Amino acid sequence: MSKMQIPAIAAIAAFMLFCSPALVRADSARPGAVQARAALSPSAQQAKAPLPTDDFAGLSFSDGQKAEIDKIRRETESKKSIIAQDDKLTPDQKDAMLLGYTRLENGQIFKVLTPEQQKEVRQKVLARRAANQSVQQKQPPRH
Repeated sequence: MSKMQIPAIAAIAAFMLFCSPALVRADSARPGAVQARAALSPSAQQAKAPLPTDDFAGLSFSDGQKAEIDKIRRETESKKSIIAQDDKLTPDQKDAMLLGYTRLENGQIFKVLTPEQQKEVRQKVLARRAANQSVQQKQPPRH
């Protein structure tokens, strides 16, 4: 990795760390915004809730949609592999950047969907959020 790439990666990491929570809050305010699947290291996965199901599962895609989604996923996977192999980033930085790339990927895929498919995904997200909230309300408070 060249010395010129390090500041760029640091800038991306800083953007992801500081802007992602604001974007998530903005998405949460919009009804039916797509919530991203998390891509975390094993240690971070143990500390956090389990990964949500794929919100796009069960949809029937056209050939054009399949090609575009495959392209998006390949591009995202190549970016994630670069981050995962970077020894200069801490595990927390890697996790933040991987999660950010996953959010970006899901947003791009969502834009490829038809309005009917987007509505179905929104319903899945809202149902999952409601289920998560009910589970959180049933758990005793942590001290």
